[in-house]
Parts: sequence; structure tokens; C-alpha cells
Amino acid sequence: MMVTLLIGKKGTGKTKRLIQLANEAVAASSGNVVVIEKGAKLTYDVTHKARLIDTDQYDISGYKMLYGFISGICAGNYDVTDILVDSTFKICKDGVSGLEAFTKELQDLSETTSTNITLLISADEADIPESINAVCQRV
Repeated sequence: MMVTLLIGKKGTGKTKRLIQLANEAVAASSGNVVVIEKGAKLTYDVTHKARLIDTDQYDISGYKMLYGFISGICAGNYDVTDILVDSTFKICKDGVSGLEAFTKELQDLSETTSTNITLLISADEADIPESINAVCQRV
């Protein structure tokens, strides 16, 4: 299992790609697919077979809270195969500075729970630390 980063500047089609990945994951999954977003904007784009969760409903902000939330999803649902997170930096205001530690934690969780995790990152590819490449795959 793995953590995948979908990186690009604003307006480069990341959300459309995330929607495509979510719908493909639902088609291929024998379990459940969860899409975490900030604000309910993907309701009509992601298939109804995926579970959409709006972080605003649960007051989730920051890497620690998001990690705990994702861990809880994995703990409560043994059959979650994929978790996709839209607008990671809108949920986690620390941006790039906390990303490395967060992705390492997620990689361990991904392996332990056999869950693929995809993060949408609004940033220039050059702003992402090279060390993250050892932990994450990029789309």
C-alpha cells in the first residue's frame, strides 16, 4: 500500500484528476473508498458509491487532527481500500512545513491498514522536499 501525492499549482486540474482517481478506485475496489474534502464541493462529481466526508463538519484542521481522523476511518472500517484527500493545505495550514512528517506517518498507517492514501497538494513541484520522494509516489 502507498501514499500518493497529486501535486500542482492552483488551476492545473488536480481536483478533476482526484475525482477521476476516486471514481476509478470505486470501480476497482472490493471494499470502500473515502474522499475527504474541505467544503461540500465534490458531491455531484464523485460517484455516490464513495463516502464523501466534509472536514468542516468535524472541525478538522492541522496535520495531527487529519492524521487522527484518517486513522479513525481505518480503525472503524476494516474494508476501506482507498482514502483520497482534497485540498490538503486548506485543511492543514502549515503547508509544506508539516508535510514530510505527515506523509511518513501516513505511509506507516497505509502499510498497517492496507489502505491506499492520496493527497492533493496545491504547490509547485519544486517546493516539495526531495525527502518526501522516498516515502510517497507522485501522480
